[in-house]
Amino acid sequence: MPTNIKAVLWAIPLTLSITSAIAQPLGDANAVIAIAINEWTGQNLTAHIAGRLLEKLGYKVEYVTAGTLPQFTGIASGSLSLSPEVWPSNLGDVYPKAKAEGKLEEIGELGLQSRDGWIYTADTKTACPGLPDWTALKNPSCVQALATPETFPNGRLLDYPADWGSASGPELKNADIPFATVPAGSEGALIAELQAAVAAHKPLLMRFWSPHWVLAEVPVEWLDMPPCDKSNLAECIVAPPVIKVVWSGFAQKWPAGYALMKALQVHADDQQKMIYAVDKQGKSLDDAVDGWMAQHQSDWQEWVTTAQN
Repeated sequence: MPTNIKAVLWAIPLTLSITSAIAQPLGDANAVIAIAINEWTGQNLTAHIAGRLLEKLGYKVEYVTAGTLPQFTGIASGSLSLSPEVWPSNLGDVYPKAKAEGKLEEIGELGLQSRDGWIYTADTKTACPGLPDWTALKNPSCVQALATPETFPNGRLLDYPADWGSASGPELKNADIPFATVPAGSEGALIAELQAAVAAHKPLLMRFWSPHWVLAEVPVEWLDMPPCDKSNLAECIVAPPVIKVVWSGFAQKWPAGYALMKALQVHADDQQKMIYAVDKQGKSLDDAVDGWMAQHQSDWQEWVTTAQN
């Protein structure tokens, strides 16, 4: 079959699907859906994926720069319509009040599968062969391999910068793990030490999170964390589910868009690869989103179908 005929036939189902979706009630399709843009690349990618999908249904969108905490004032007032990637570990004071007053709505988890905890390198596993079981950190040979003059006789856990706050110290103490925390100077310092440890084949235990671009470049494993009393979360390392948040009037004003945003899922592995492409390889945000759209066409077509029902 000629290539041009194949291309036409392949496009027919997509055209019919999108046309069918557009035929459904959109609500106020002339009103612009304002999507919040925050300070980190991953959120920017999620926001633009959300915008592309809303455009597939025939909506008009705009991207509005809004800080992580100030955005909630905008969402509560309706000047911002959507924030598709919200980390509940950083909500501030406005969010709970606006939520209690019914001015914003949580519409489910993004599926980002965030992680927060202790990571280690392959050379660390050689020094502490019981990993990822946290009890391997109690083995004297493991403690000795990760000890430094600063922490001796205890092992060293490279922790988040001091001004971020951290539950690593209480976790170590509660589990009776003979390690001491040493805060990094910055996010950049965490990344630099991880890269240096891998290059030099030195064992390293550190606290980190995902998704993050460096995890697409540097192989690490995650420790199975010690049990923690969840009644005192200040002493526990718990990765929050990443959620999607809309203005309380979103569903009434843009019903099909509301259903589509509820269906939206972006996974950590995909986002890490996109962040790496943008932040380290110089790819444009639009190109990275184009790649995601191409790779996940069957997914978002299904979401479009869901949105019309």
